[in-house]
Amino acid sequence: MDNRAIGYLDSGIGGLSVVKQALKQLPDEQVYYIGDTARMPYGPRTSDEVKKFTWQLADFLMEKDIKLLVVACNTATAATLDDLIKYLPIPVVGVIQPGVDAASQVTESNNIGIIATQGTVNSMAYYDGLKKINSDFHVLQLATPTLVKIAEQPEKNELTVNQVVTKVLLPIKASGIDTLVLGCTHFPLLAKFIQEAVGEQVKLVDPGTSTITAVAQILDDFKIRHESTNGQKRNLDKYFTTGDQKTFDLLAENWLQISNLNVQHVSIVGERLISVK
Repeated sequence: MDNRAIGYLDSGIGGLSVVKQALKQLPDEQVYYIGDTARMPYGPRTSDEVKKFTWQLADFLMEKDIKLLVVACNTATAATLDDLIKYLPIPVVGVIQPGVDAASQVTESNNIGIIATQGTVNSMAYYDGLKKINSDFHVLQLATPTLVKIAEQPEKNELTVNQVVTKVLLPIKASGIDTLVLGCTHFPLLAKFIQEAVGEQVKLVDPGTSTITAVAQILDDFKIRHESTNGQKRNLDKYFTTGDQKTFDLLAENWLQISNLNVQHVSIVGERLISVK
């Protein structure tokens, strides 16, 4: 039994799509989440920048004494996961391999699409992972940074969003894929628009779902699940943002469908992140 929190990090609010799955699959586990909204998006940044920022987020969560870290950002996973696994004294889970595994099991035609940030596309992490499983997979990657910006907007005009998403995904729709990996954790927030744009015949894969399944297995393997006793509820979830607290709060509450979230602002001071009560 281990009642410490699970930590989640992302460049912004996208990782909340992974948290949403965690709240469904692991309702007894406490959540500590940090979104680096002041410096998002990570996609256009250099690998060194992404590594630096990701380590700052990880160190911040480690100071909170988390028991497991979920890198709930595809760009950060591609750039930093191996180092985090090597150097942190706790289990670390990324979102790419679970997404690769899920897509490989879902596709029937072996034609798989990936939409992601430019950084994730450049890393070739999804492409290489899928090809390693089956060299016959035909993998089409498309960088869609516009979708990240749309997902981070607190106010969305559905007609405008639908038009933009449809235009951005025209190459995907024309490609003949049967499976599309939402290779950025922001994209499940736009899932209904993406599904409409590519057609109902295309199966969408949200790596967040299989990521939390992997987390559950690790909790069991390491015997670190939270166990309630005498009906005791788990501790309060905590959310941190380097950006505007009110904007983050609005987006998070809308997506998670939870009111009165405990959201705190975090200041970037030199190489460290400092909580501001």
